[in-house]
Amino acid sequence: MGRQGEAAAAKALRKAGYKVLYRNYRAPHGGEVDLVCRHGETLVFVEVKTRRTQTYGTPAEAVSPQKQELIARGAISWLHLLRNPAIHFRFDIVEVRLSANGRLEAAIIENAFPLPERYRID
Repeated sequence: MGRQGEAAAAKALRKAGYKVLYRNYRAPHGGEVDLVCRHGETLVFVEVKTRRTQTYGTPAEAVSPQKQELIARGAISWLHLLRNPAIHFRFDIVEVRLSANGRLEAAIIENAFPLPERYRID
């Protein structure tokens, strides 16, 4: 289900004008990003959450502060690879849900959460 959700998310992102640059980035010292994208001039770190039901809340609600920390660590690692501290970036979430007819539907939440305070780049 997770891989299918990620494929549905990538398709929705491309349709919305994003360019998918990398899938499943794992930072050397911990941290992970499901999809690294470019949307216009902005680098976007995307978390994909897929759910069959909303019994336990929306997919975005599953992106806990601990999960945001992992994503942020992955993003910081990616940014260090670029060696471009001036690049604009943000964190998006793509919620993928199984519809009543059995199809996967994706919704993009732009700027879903900020960079955790401890990682602030000033």
